[in-house]
Formats: sequence, C-alpha cells, structure tokens
Amino acid sequence: MMIYDDTYSWQGWGGKLRLGSGRCRLRIFDIGKGDSKVVTHLKSIIVVVSDIPFEKVKPNQMTIKSCASHIATCVVKDFKIDPHRMLWIEYYPKDENKEIKYSKEYFDAVEFKWNNNFAIQPKWKPLNPAMLDLVFKLLNQH
Repeated sequence: MMIYDDTYSWQGWGGKLRLGSGRCRLRIFDIGKGDSKVVTHLKSIIVVVSDIPFEKVKPNQMTIKSCASHIATCVVKDFKIDPHRMLWIEYYPKDENKEIKYSKEYFDAVEFKWNNNFAIQPKWKPLNPAMLDLVFKLLNQH
C-alpha cells in the first residue's frame, strides 16, 4: 500500500545558509497492509528515495547519497516510522539526458545504525534479487 509519493524537502543543519538542505523524490510503501496473501516481512515499510535532476547546480544542493543519514532521520521523524521495520532504498534511474550521469538504472539498500532516533553510519549494498522484484512491482503499480 502506497503511503506517500511526492517531492520531499528536508531542512539542513546550516542555519540561515540552509547548508545540507535539499529535496528528493520520496515513495513510502507499507507492504504489511493491503493484500492478505502477501508474505509477512520483518521490514514492512519500504522507503524509496531518488535524486531530482538539478536545473542549475547551486552551492548548497545536496544529493540523497551525500545526506542519506540526515534524510532518513527526517523521514522517520516526519512520517512516524519505526526505523527497525524500514528498508531504505536509493533508486538511481538511467539518465537519458546525462544530467545525473547514471548510465544504467540501479538500486542500493542502505543500512543505518540508529542512535537516539538518529540514523548514523550508512552502509550501501546492492538490493537482493527477490527484494528487487518486489520493489519493481511496487513502483510499477503506482
């Protein structure tokens, strides 16, 4: 079940200069709700984030990779998500225009350590094939 699908803006930590602030495409799914025939998952909340192509590069624009921990912390807080039941996925679509410079589409799962409701120490790894199939289905349904 889709919970959210829109542009998400996060506040940075740079005060008036808005350093570390940015925006991304955010999609949140709760696979524990809806079809009762679906296998129960320990991490039933799937969060898929992707960069929004920059119109012009600005000094304070941040990518999802450069702010992964900060964005995850903000999303968990804003959407009241239990971080231990969440799978965080960064999606990099193939860029036909070469604006973002990804020659092929790929997904990375990001694991965080959580300390006092703050995501720290992100670790990226390729998404396993079974989860990749599920994510493709979710994205194509919406």
